[in-house]
Amino acid sequence: MKQCLECGEKIAGRIDKKFCSDGCRNAYNNRVNKDSKNLIRNTNNRLRKNYRILEQLNPDQKTKTSRAKLIEAGFDFNYFTSIYTTKSGNVYYFVYDQGYLPLEGEYYALVKRES
Repeated sequence: MKQCLECGEKIAGRIDKKFCSDGCRNAYNNRVNKDSKNLIRNTNNRLRKNYRILEQLNPDQKTKTSRAKLIEAGFDFNYFTSIYTTKSGNVYYFVYDQGYLPLEGEYYALVKRES
C-alpha cells in the first residue's frame, strides 16, 4: 500500500495517486512552494497598492500630483509593471494601465493608458 506524502495515511484508489485527499495535496504543495509564493505574494500586493493609489489620485485619466502626495499615500516607486519611452524621450512608468511621468520640481503627470 502507498502512503500519502503529506499525512502518511494509506492511499486507496488509482495506482499513481500520491495523496489521500485534496486537503493533503494542497497542504503539501503550499508547504513546498512557500518561499517562492511569499515573494510573489508580496510583490503582487505592492503592485496592487500602487495601482489603487494611482487610480485614486487620477480619477479623470490625466492629472498632475506631487511626489510628497504619492509617498504620503504609501506609493513605492520601486514597483511597476512596464516602462514606455516616447519618441521625444519621455519615460513613463506603468502599473498595469495606470502610469506616471516624472516632471520637474518633484511633480508627476498621472495618465491612464487607453485599451
